[in-house]
Amino acid sequence: MRVCGQQIKVTGRLLRVARLDADKFQFFEGDPAELIEGLRRSGQRVDLFTFQQRLPESTPKYSYPMEMDNFAAIGLTTFDDWWMKQLGFKARNKAKQAEKKGVVLREVPFSDELVKGIHEIYNECPIRQGRKFPHYGKSLERVYKETATYLDCSVFLGAYSGEKLIGFIKMTIDSTGTQAGLMNIVSLIGERDKAPTNALVAHAVRACAARGVRYLTYANFSYGKKLRDSLSDFKERNAFQRMEVPRYWVPLTALGKAGLKMGLHHKLSERIPEPVAERFRRWREAWYNRRFQAAPEAS
Repeated sequence: MRVCGQQIKVTGRLLRVARLDADKFQFFEGDPAELIEGLRRSGQRVDLFTFQQRLPESTPKYSYPMEMDNFAAIGLTTFDDWWMKQLGFKARNKAKQAEKKGVVLREVPFSDELVKGIHEIYNECPIRQGRKFPHYGKSLERVYKETATYLDCSVFLGAYSGEKLIGFIKMTIDSTGTQAGLMNIVSLIGERDKAPTNALVAHAVRACAARGVRYLTYANFSYGKKLRDSLSDFKERNAFQRMEVPRYWVPLTALGKAGLKMGLHHKLSERIPEPVAERFRRWREAWYNRRFQAAPEAS
């Protein structure tokens, strides 16, 4: 639904939570009170509204109920500064490896050809990072529709081996040009020896520095109580750091107030003791790898 000029998505069955459709990539610029009142008058049941501040706003600006959220983020000045001073040697060597093996990186326009390449990447393997890959099995039409979102503020970067797309990034820049987020970053597992993902991160940093974007983000640095894994290690080697910003949770109904008090706004996985959750993740990864004979991804 659309409220106060903002596209809003509402999720959840028992506890209905509203947020910006591009939450973590775009940020509400006006007075939150106006949007909150608009949600109350929308005609749809919304129990909680959540929103967060952008980087580098680490100090709370509002008096609503708040918790600290986090980004995996790189603070940028120039590409050379990141390459020489922030980037780990292993990731730097990986990015060089891609160039030595003939991988070409470039910005590409959104097109049918790009979507076909993305569709092939998505449908290479049903398992990634030890869990079901949500984009596997999607039709070309669905991939087109999902990739075509936020085109006015997104940049597509492609990694090519010859004429073949072997990896891509969809990078979405916020309305102030301050923060860019990696909305999608996926490469072919079969081409992992060419290290296209490392090369794509380097190209994203270059693209941000050229545009004067101060922060590049790659989702969260950590989730709830979850311990380190291969993805968090990859982020750290590429100089992403944990940067915290306030996230607000505004109850709009009595159920929302009760749910917030009981912690129901957090996923069930975040409330399970981490030793138990870690054992489950290892079991799930082993089961999927046996079932689908999944190859490990590059890191």
